[in-house]
This record gives sequence, C-alpha cells and structure tokens, in this order.
Amino acid sequence: MINSIILVFIGGAIGAIVRELLMLGTPHLSDNFPLDILVANIAAAFLLGLVTALHTRRVISDDTNLLVGTGVMGGLSTFSSFVYGAVVLMGASTQSAVVATIYVGVSLVIGYGAVTLGMKCGKGRQS
Repeated sequence: MINSIILVFIGGAIGAIVRELLMLGTPHLSDNFPLDILVANIAAAFLLGLVTALHTRRVISDDTNLLVGTGVMGGLSTFSSFVYGAVVLMGASTQSAVVATIYVGVSLVIGYGAVTLGMKCGKGRQS
C-alpha cells in the first residue's frame, strides 16, 4: 500500500513537471485558445491508452502502471485546467463562446482518438 502511494506520488510529480514544461513551450494563439492544455491532455490520453494496453498484455508491471498510468498521466493531464480554459473562453465574448465550444469538442474527439490509438499501439501484433 505505501509502495503504491509512493509510486503515484513520484509519477504525479514527474507528470506535473512535464505538463508545466509543455505549457511553457507551447505557443499561445491570438484568440486565447488554450492550445497548451489541449496538447498536454491529448499527449496524456495517448500515453494512458498505450500504458493501459501494455499493462493488459503484461508487458509492464503493476508498479510501472501505477507510476506511469496513474501518477505521470494524472499529473500530466488536467481536467480542471481543461474546464477552466473553456470557462474563460466562454465568458470573454460571443465569438469566444464559439471558440470554447470548438475547444471542448476538439478535446473530446481528439482525446478519444488518442486513447484509442495508444491502445492499438500498445496491443502490438495479434497472432
């Protein structure tokens, strides 16, 4: 139990650092579209799908799944930032409300595709 908590703690710290680096390195768009949050969440969605598939195949251990799947991906993705970005866009103007709606839709559709792609990549070749 304590080992699991430590693995998630360490992974979460790593994921949060990677998220911050991604957010600092992602260009800001002129319409305030939260591209940095989108990039972090889509990367995390893909990697979570990949880790899940590898864990299902027993390519990675339970401990590695906790460290990366729960810890790192939990620290990298951020639902609260996702929603906050949409709320800020929504309140700015009528035009921004359209951009916010597009942001939410794009995040969901691409996020779903990223998890699916990650899982397919992690499944490997089926005999």
